[in-house]
Amino acid sequence: MRVGIIGCGKIADGHAEQLRALDGVELVAACDREPLMVGQFMDRWPGMTGYTDVAAMLDAGRLDVVHVATPPDSHVALACAALDAGCHVFVEKPFALDAAGAREILDCAARNGRKACVNYLYNFESPALALQELVDRDRLGGIVHIETSYGYNLSGDYGIAVMGDPAHWVHRLPGKLFHNVIDHVLAKVVPFLEGPVEVHARAWRRRAASGSALVDAMPDELRFLLADAAGVTVSGMVSSHARPVAHAMTVRGTRDTVELDYAARTLVRSQRQEQPSALGRLFPAWVQSARFARGGLGNAAAFARSDFHYFQCMRVLLERFHAAIRGVGADPVPPAQILMVATLIDAIVAAVEPRP
Repeated sequence: MRVGIIGCGKIADGHAEQLRALDGVELVAACDREPLMVGQFMDRWPGMTGYTDVAAMLDAGRLDVVHVATPPDSHVALACAALDAGCHVFVEKPFALDAAGAREILDCAARNGRKACVNYLYNFESPALALQELVDRDRLGGIVHIETSYGYNLSGDYGIAVMGDPAHWVHRLPGKLFHNVIDHVLAKVVPFLEGPVEVHARAWRRRAASGSALVDAMPDELRFLLADAAGVTVSGMVSSHARPVAHAMTVRGTRDTVELDYAARTLVRSQRQEQPSALGRLFPAWVQSARFARGGLGNAAAFARSDFHYFQCMRVLLERFHAAIRGVGADPVPPAQILMVATLIDAIVAAVEPRP
């Protein structure tokens, strides 16, 4: 399959790296309205044709799949243009600015008989795949509650770019800072939710004022609570200040509870006291240590197989997406889940909007 990328910014390198590793896939075109970005991208990933006009790339490229890696306010127009040109699309998160935009892309895909997927890569990280296996085997029982957390490091490269540039596209998002990452939080929990979902949320700025009205209007802390029609609840945190920077989830079922650490790529069963009295308090720490040790050995084995690189989860997602295009397997991220994530983001944004 011939693939083109629209948007040659930082995340496009991750897409290119994983596409070049897939069998039966050829990255042949790249497009960015800034010629310098296209030129630099082609220097890093030679062997393709560069464009500064999307229509020209779609007309000349004979593409099967288009990756949209631009700021989210352009996703609807670009994805629909690619779909109307007969291409399947793989879209960076956020999929669209709101649920209406998400529905427009999905409807366009259905109308053209093409597939649309979104880069919810963490659903394909090794602990998430292990969680899905446990759920499929009914090892957790009925899901009761999920706790999920995600950190946003404002002192990191990306955070500095957002904080230092009032014109950065993150400031144009309806939910601003957390809108750019909350997909990562919600995408992991929507497979366990049934609509309708009740939403409560609060967001605020914890950091000191910078003097820029636009930057200071951006919250950096978010908490939310979800409750679905079946009684499953989710508590979520997006934090720029909690340390260490978190990327974790705990899933509590009627039979067992598991703790996922996406940064460390581990999944362990929560400890429980199975022996009486003080003796029962002695063993759980050792049992947990053994469980983490097994996770560490598994990660070492994955490292030895070259399956432990940073975007391994994106590779798994892309492999499944391309398989679905060929008619082998289901959509890795079903349209209903894409739409539910977008709908929940709309509700959270509405819940935290400043009020008089």
